[in-house]
Amino acid sequence: MTQRDRHHLARKTPHASVKDYERQIDMAALRSYRLGRVRDQLIAQNYAACLLYNPMNIRYATGTRNMQVYSLHASERYAFVPAEGPVVLFDSYYYANPIDASETVDERRPAISCYFETKGGRVAEAAQRMAAEIADLVRTHGGGNQRLAVDRLGIPGVRALESEGLDLGDADVPMETARAIKGPEEIDCMLVAIAACEAGMARMHEALKPGMTEIELWSLLVHGAHALGAEWMETRLLASGGRTNPWYQECSEKIIRPGDLVAFDTDLIGPFGYCVDISRTYRCGPGRPSDEQRRLYQTAYEELQHNIDLLRPGMAFREYAEKAWKIPDEFLANRYCLVAHGVGLADEWPDIPHTIDWEEAGYDGQIEENMVLCVESYIGAEGGAEGVKLEEQILLTADGPQILSTFPFEDELLG
Repeated sequence: MTQRDRHHLARKTPHASVKDYERQIDMAALRSYRLGRVRDQLIAQNYAACLLYNPMNIRYATGTRNMQVYSLHASERYAFVPAEGPVVLFDSYYYANPIDASETVDERRPAISCYFETKGGRVAEAAQRMAAEIADLVRTHGGGNQRLAVDRLGIPGVRALESEGLDLGDADVPMETARAIKGPEEIDCMLVAIAACEAGMARMHEALKPGMTEIELWSLLVHGAHALGAEWMETRLLASGGRTNPWYQECSEKIIRPGDLVAFDTDLIGPFGYCVDISRTYRCGPGRPSDEQRRLYQTAYEELQHNIDLLRPGMAFREYAEKAWKIPDEFLANRYCLVAHGVGLADEWPDIPHTIDWEEAGYDGQIEENMVLCVESYIGAEGGAEGVKLEEQILLTADGPQILSTFPFEDELLG
């Protein structure tokens, strides 16, 4: 499969503006597909309903958002989604005002927050009121099934729900399973998000020069993508020079010097809430790359392309890991923690580790058509001067991998 073929779908990124003579993303179809996926998994796993606090899960199931990052630490918004019956959205703010109206939400109610900041010593009391309301919904719409899947809830809430006679389970299992298989409208949304992200990446590439700080360079990605509708960043992974080895260092006030490699991972939540997880490594001029910089880059590129070309629907996770590119001994200690992972509204299931890590971190599963996976590479020797991070975002089709990310690699580093 040629690079041109792989980029064919990405080049058809839908327009984000509304025009009556061009194809638009069907948001109602998007929401219907996602809610249907959730309900199918609840039925398959014998749950009456799920109670969702994770804002990405709420958005997936209901098509709504409200102060999403705040909701990651403040449990003031949740949704009740039954296998059959009305979806009820609970919100502490603006619950009566359908600011994010969605036909998938049948009813809105005020949330009852039950965490310490808002209730202090009255947490247990608030949790009991919340639990009584949820238990009534389960009894009304569950058909006698008392099994409730919950994703994020503190101990007071868990105890209160159990005191109502509900049998609690982990909602991440049905939700992550549902989110793993993307519908066509989801791919459209993801392409728009990638286009916004890559615009920010281009701004970084054009502006990179000696004397900038890592934070200054990172801000160009944030501003460029957010100006086109991006929403928030999951991380701030950007490093230059000696800070590129080992990986997983967030951007700092370090000044980028001439000849430094600059590696970054976008981890961007883009337009429509879809994640863009792409990595590139640039080089700050002037001058020419060193032989060692080229060697590191070419090795990372080889790993990336090998592992992309392997991808096929029907492969077991372990089979993929076993057939993945064999990391040379000098780079093994600093290897990236995964060969590939899922991506959607954030980084998602599955995580596929290297075979060397399989006994500790591997699990059963199968790569399926319409999964979107991010294939990872990091090459840096233990104690080495620099390292290279590369990553691509891939749609699995019946014919094999379809690369969604289009940002070019560095010709001067590929040699």
